[in-house]
Amino acid sequence: MTEIKVELTRRAALLGAGGALAGASLAGTTVVHAAAEKQAGVPAPVARYSVGGFEVTTLHDGAVSLTEPQKTFAMNVDADTFSATNADNFLPNDSFQISFTPTLVNTGSELILFDTGNGEGARPGRGKMRAALENAGYTPEQVDVVVLTHMHPDHVSGLMEGGSPTFANARYVTGQKEYDFWAAMDAEANGVTKLMASHVKPLAEKMTFLDDGGSVTTGVTAMAAAGHTPGHMIYMLESDGKQLAITADTANHYVWSLAHPEWEVRFDMDKEGAAATRKTVFGMLATDKIPFVGYHMPFPAVGYVETNDSGFRYVPASYQLQL
Repeated sequence: MTEIKVELTRRAALLGAGGALAGASLAGTTVVHAAAEKQAGVPAPVARYSVGGFEVTTLHDGAVSLTEPQKTFAMNVDADTFSATNADNFLPNDSFQISFTPTLVNTGSELILFDTGNGEGARPGRGKMRAALENAGYTPEQVDVVVLTHMHPDHVSGLMEGGSPTFANARYVTGQKEYDFWAAMDAEANGVTKLMASHVKPLAEKMTFLDDGGSVTTGVTAMAAAGHTPGHMIYMLESDGKQLAITADTANHYVWSLAHPEWEVRFDMDKEGAAATRKTVFGMLATDKIPFVGYHMPFPAVGYVETNDSGFRYVPASYQLQL
């Protein structure tokens, strides 16, 4: 029989003795450490910034995780290039998450909401704009102006609740070209035209229609940014020498659409025009170092861009707009 020799260090012996003592002191006692119960959700988040005398609050309408990102964001790119870009940016190849972020601007004289989210009855993960608005300290009745950057469902579905206007006391602003394009189509043509008929056209009497350079109010100016849709508009905020751009769907991903503005996006109706618009808009923001809110950027959806090769690098805002 082989002898097995066990040697204990002084430290091991002391620990063993301590364990024995601990066990003796708890003899006859049952100790149960229950895990804290998991929490399924969190209140709809908001984030608040200052732009001169304007108070800007981004409202999280929710986020969804989807598969096959290359079929949406890099349609004209080979798989190896897409995979290499993802590896450089710690992104998976087979899934992605997209957020929805309406923006609330308190100018001191008016409360302006840019886009209304996915609305009531939205698919899981979406439709939290009203809760976010209330978490920000406001009610829908306090909104004075609703600005629609374009007519896609995730931007206009929150206009109505229970068949009545969600923002009962508001006036409405949108681009003339955008409204005319969709309004001229048959109401049953597609999901956008159906929402135009049920959510947008009933409010037309309260709408102001803008062209490039038009004013929503003092310090809020429309800028044409077509491509994503024919009349897609962005808005520049200016107050006390400070600026911030609300870029809506000009770029829909912080890497794929900014680092590579020429990559085609499935939801861009004019893909070549959308790429050109990305280069123009974000080239301006990079040159002038102007922050922006991107509707589909990761929440809180506020950041900067700098030029990087033929594209841009997204730099999330930290405390710059809170000083």
